[in-house]
Amino acid sequence: MAQSSLIHKERVVSEWVDYNGHMNDAAYAKVFSQAADSFIDSLGLDETARSRCNYTIFTLETHLCYLKEVHEHEKLSIEFRLLDSDAKRLHTFLSMTNSAEELVATSEQMWMGMDTAKGKPAPFPQAVGETIEELSVLHKELPMPKQAGRRIGF
Repeated sequence: MAQSSLIHKERVVSEWVDYNGHMNDAAYAKVFSQAADSFIDSLGLDETARSRCNYTIFTLETHLCYLKEVHEHEKLSIEFRLLDSDAKRLHTFLSMTNSAEELVATSEQMWMGMDTAKGKPAPFPQAVGETIEELSVLHKELPMPKQAGRRIGF
């Protein structure tokens, strides 16, 4: 069975630890954002390609789930999973684990491909679209993550 893809590793720095003694909620978002950037680069949209193609990817929506406290100096790994896609959008799921391989947080996100010259949504460049299609095939067999599709409520 296909696996999600490791895209980012990080270590919790002291600046991210709050008055409760664990990583602040904003720091989780920062790590997930850095992981998303790493993934976007791996699609073939690094800084040079974004400039050359006048194309980038924006985050439209995100939903974070905090599952376990993370403390200073802990090593974190972020894995990426593609839940769905079309010509210009990606529905993604990022999982954060600690060095004990415990799931500590998740981030479900909707991304939109953007033509930066026009400032409007646009289909992915051909090579990027082909890479996304390959990922779609690899990830479609995986079960839906428990935290995916959740809504806030009592």
